[in-house]
Amino acid sequence: MEQTEPQVADNPAESRFEITLDGAIAGFAEYRLKGPTISFTHTEIDPAFEGRGLGSTLVRAALDAARDAGLSVLPFCPFVQRYIERHPEYLDLVPADRRARFSLDGGEAAE
Repeated sequence: MEQTEPQVADNPAESRFEITLDGAIAGFAEYRLKGPTISFTHTEIDPAFEGRGLGSTLVRAALDAARDAGLSVLPFCPFVQRYIERHPEYLDLVPADRRARFSLDGGEAAE
């Protein structure tokens, strides 16, 4: 049985990015949008879809969308925070003066 590639789309009516696989919603990343800042508050993958890397696919697409829209990111969701920690190419999305709040110093600590 061949599966389609997962698709990520913003659902502004629900204030969340959703990832679908074979037409089913496999998970979501909830957010609050306030001015030029998007705060990610909760990420969830349906247990039936766990272990396939869909959480990372979802968060990567959501962060790319935030970058494309010129938004600053506040990763209140621990999953999003850890993703940024593991993928420093997204660190610039978190305002420098807010990074310590999320334990994201990016290795920029003074020596």
